[in-house]
Amino acid sequence: MNHPELTQQALGILRNLDTFQWYFIALLAFVAYIYANEFSAKNWKGIAAGLSLYMVHWFYEIINALIQHFSGHALWTVPGGTSFLLLVGVCWEISMMFAIAGLIASKLLPDDPKMKILKINNRVFFAIVNAAFFSVFEILLARTPGFHWVYKWWGAIPVFITVYVPFFLAATFAYDWEPKKQKIFIGSLFGVNAVMLIVFAGILGWI
Repeated sequence: MNHPELTQQALGILRNLDTFQWYFIALLAFVAYIYANEFSAKNWKGIAAGLSLYMVHWFYEIINALIQHFSGHALWTVPGGTSFLLLVGVCWEISMMFAIAGLIASKLLPDDPKMKILKINNRVFFAIVNAAFFSVFEILLARTPGFHWVYKWWGAIPVFITVYVPFFLAATFAYDWEPKKQKIFIGSLFGVNAVMLIVFAGILGWI
């Protein structure tokens, strides 16, 4: 385990308003503006891709926080450098980035969902490429004071396989789903996440 004291630093600023910075509001406005533009353009498929990844992101962050509660340390933490720490491993800035990551990824997708790139379905191909980019970028983040991989065995490859590939597969596949399936997937995950946050954060105070 690397620098377990960073877990305590993260818990020390968890939902602490003393860390507030005004760019918190600016980031929210930027994300709202981006989605408003997509809404006015009736880009429902892109919106579905964005929200699908965002719901998966929140599910993972809740699980990471629960791992911290039961084991004493999460897999990843944010010990500082944020305007607001939402859960032990996710700050406002990271969450706002993931709010639009799936939407951005959908802009790269070819019109034909069956087209292959290097003999791989293009939806899977772009999910892997985006996952690889985010995993490599996270190596840089983990070298900063603001983000930390707690365990030595938890690094870019596990993150790539278990976190980012599912994130971007959710976005790229949701992009092509029928509206009913999109609504069921997004709505179901929203409901699960909401219940877990109410119970584990609100009622029990575990996360």
